[in-house]
Amino acid sequence: MSQFCYNRNMIFVAYLVVINVITFAVYGLDKYKAGKQKWRISERTLLLLAFLGGSIGALLGMLIWHHKIRKPKFYLTVPLLCALLVGGIIYCLYQNNHLSVSKYEADLGLEKDVTIVQISDLHNKDFGDALIKKISEQKPDLIAVTGDVVDSRHTDYETALTFFREAVKICPVYYVTGNHEERMDRVEIEAFYGKMVEMGVHDLNNAFTDQGEYVLAGIADRSLSGFPGFKNLDEGKPMILLAHEPKYADGYKRLGADVVLSGHIHGGQIIIPGKGGLLSPDGEFFPKYYGDMYDVDGMKLVVSRGLGNSILPLRINNCPEIVVIKVH
Repeated sequence: MSQFCYNRNMIFVAYLVVINVITFAVYGLDKYKAGKQKWRISERTLLLLAFLGGSIGALLGMLIWHHKIRKPKFYLTVPLLCALLVGGIIYCLYQNNHLSVSKYEADLGLEKDVTIVQISDLHNKDFGDALIKKISEQKPDLIAVTGDVVDSRHTDYETALTFFREAVKICPVYYVTGNHEERMDRVEIEAFYGKMVEMGVHDLNNAFTDQGEYVLAGIADRSLSGFPGFKNLDEGKPMILLAHEPKYADGYKRLGADVVLSGHIHGGQIIIPGKGGLLSPDGEFFPKYYGDMYDVDGMKLVVSRGLGNSILPLRINNCPEIVVIKVH
């Protein structure tokens, strides 16, 4: 697990420990005051502490101190809050760590099928061996990494390099930057790129490679809004394009892309059934493209929900995603 994820998780764990210890102590103090017929702590305060995450401490306080156990508002509410807290923790751990696989198909008229695994928005998250194993199970012909393998706020280059070190053992790996790489210190990020390329990763930023029946191209995140096009490109062949942000879909269409692999939106963090992803990293509510394959005037736009998180360490109804697209 990256240091960033570890620190955020530890802050949450520390909060839960502190609030439950305080709640347990406050319930004991109120019981003591009741025995001495002194000024009491209000029931509203006792229940508020349980609502704020101290329900386990509240329940233990009720049982150990034999306090409020005969009052319905406590013996009904506190166990319910305790069950919700435990259930919520288990649900969030599952939602943030269970790897899902989404599969799509696109017809480009190829004689031989090509299976692409797309990895996006890793943000230093470490899945151990599970991620590499899951990728390998898809039997890909190539792996497309569409940016933000590192996080600019709490960067862990080694986690990203470990991923690349194992990924290149499976099949060829192609990479374009995301907005987080573009924010990094240039000396550090260039050193990272150098190590990545030494491992065998293909840098596809503002470049393309002829794959025989099709062209595989990529645009660096810093160039997305005004990329002029690729020189000496065989326009007679279909193009699969790697580009981190989906909001420039119309521009990708003008460049001649037939299939675009994108990410950035993190699935909107919270997916609301019937409405879509709630909030993009750019602060847009219910973004148009948040995680699926979309048809943009005949161009297929695949938007990965990504694997890691950045500012918000929470996913709801939105498990980390590996995208598999079969092009034929």
